[in-house]
Amino acid sequence: MEVLRPPLINIGGRIYRRNVTKEEHYEEEEDFSYMGPHESEDLEEDESCDTKFIEQTEKGFRCAIDVPSVLYKYIIGKKGETRRRLEFDTKTSINIPKQGVEGQIVITGPHKAAVSSAVTRVEVLVESFRRKQPFTHFLSFPLNDPKVQEGFLTFKEEVLKQCAEDHGVHESIFQNPVKLHLTIGTMALLNDMEVKKACEHLQECQNFIRDITEGKPLPLEVMGIEYMNDDPAMVDVLYAKVNVKDGSDKLQMIADRLVEHFVSAGLMVREWDRVKLHGTVMNTLFRKDSTVEDAGGTGRQTGGEREAFDARNVLKKFGTYHFGDLELNSVMLSQRYSTDCTGYYSSAGSISFS
Repeated sequence: MEVLRPPLINIGGRIYRRNVTKEEHYEEEEDFSYMGPHESEDLEEDESCDTKFIEQTEKGFRCAIDVPSVLYKYIIGKKGETRRRLEFDTKTSINIPKQGVEGQIVITGPHKAAVSSAVTRVEVLVESFRRKQPFTHFLSFPLNDPKVQEGFLTFKEEVLKQCAEDHGVHESIFQNPVKLHLTIGTMALLNDMEVKKACEHLQECQNFIRDITEGKPLPLEVMGIEYMNDDPAMVDVLYAKVNVKDGSDKLQMIADRLVEHFVSAGLMVREWDRVKLHGTVMNTLFRKDSTVEDAGGTGRQTGGEREAFDARNVLKKFGTYHFGDLELNSVMLSQRYSTDCTGYYSSAGSISFS
């Protein structure tokens, strides 16, 4: 970690510095220091859970916060050490439901400021370890139009016929035509409540999408291929380029606005300034696991070594290949590792342009 530029976490508009220290139980546990707009010794004046309701009881103060059960272990720590340390430092009591039981973590204490401090520290822990969870859902534009699927299958057949001798080119690294899509962004939704929240936020986006599209489907052209990395002889992801047929940037605008909305809601982590619109057609991650979903070509889904392929001939022969045209009319919130009756990703929610 760079001392002068430590990693920061934004929770509810407050900035926290993350200090990484090694611990036996987890790969790493993190200690956090508050870096608010002004530091105050008076916790009553600088409450750290402004957005949480702290109620007064006969014995003091109480606050209940929603935390997915899969994250309980990070608050409990090895043999309960993390919880005990939090309770000791803040002079509060932290009640956590049994593992696997969805519920609320309840923090109680004799002073409101103490409960507020404990809530903030729990939230910082939760936010930190949430980022380490594999993504469960993703927003996408579906490209599995029958004409595009047909064009993709022809592309696959011709590549295997003309470039099969090139290093790493194999049938196993091609996308499933039923799953062709443009990834907008990924999310780790860790319980049903978070999935419901994401669906509600997706519905909120329908108005600005219809303003951009004027309530009409977007006519798209899927044409040309490109690769992710710098060396065409060592490629992991090859993708189809997608453009709006009228030459506008409406598709990019929708994608960027969607990410902005979900990042603001705390459901998504921003990775790039703009969404890189691409439809994966070949991915070396598929070589070992055909169920892997593309997440922007980052390869975050697996820790194993990938065998790259030589894409120079593919790019030379099929650089301007036309996969087909379609009218895009929806945004999907899809579930990772799950498919519906058509073979496409199971939908948790969707909205239409028209």
